[in-house]
Amino acid sequence: MKFGVVVFPGSNCDKDMMHVLGNVIGSEVREVWHKETSLDDFTIDDCIVLPGGFSYGDYLRTGAIARYSPVMQAVIEFAAKGGKVLGICNGFQILCESGLLPGALLRNTNSQYICKNVYLKVQTNKTLYTAKSHAGAILQIPIAHGEGRYYCNAETLQELYANDQVLFKYCDVNGNVTPEANPNGSLDNIAGITNATRNVFGMMPHPERASEEAMGNTDGLILFESLVSAIAQMA
Repeated sequence: MKFGVVVFPGSNCDKDMMHVLGNVIGSEVREVWHKETSLDDFTIDDCIVLPGGFSYGDYLRTGAIARYSPVMQAVIEFAAKGGKVLGICNGFQILCESGLLPGALLRNTNSQYICKNVYLKVQTNKTLYTAKSHAGAILQIPIAHGEGRYYCNAETLQELYANDQVLFKYCDVNGNVTPEANPNGSLDNIAGITNATRNVFGMMPHPERASEEAMGNTDGLILFESLVSAIAQMA
């Protein structure tokens, strides 16, 4: 399995992601420049990652300009064929802007940038990205965003639950999903989702920042290991 990490102007988590995927997980990984128009060296068993950062400075709206980068048409076509796509933080915002995931990421309810560790409750393990975890598992993962408030309309929310597409919810240390545990005001405490065909994944917290003992936290590692292991079993 090979990973491609897309680099937009303003990306700042690309090197962190490449380090974890290449040096910690041990997967093949290459940098994908935002002006590339082809992903022909990747197969549907590979994964394209849209990392965190501030693509194009977030000057218009988070992810709104990056959605029109040349590479994004190739990413959309790759996903349509069944290729795996993962968006973290700004990457999640770009996936929503491009229509690869439903909903939108709005400004935090306190209108402030928030950078801290939070707790996530795994909602399903019936995805490639959470397969080695279990529903109800509690992960400590850091967030770093100013526009991380997930929102969708009532019909979309109903579909997300009906199709078991909610990956994570913000919770407290004991796994209680409460308003107090919600750092940004996300609808129903939602922190991450998958698409209906379960090959595109997005989340606001940064698992790549919680994947090494040197960082004092390895809770995020299980998500990358899940993806690699699940795809290997499918091959």
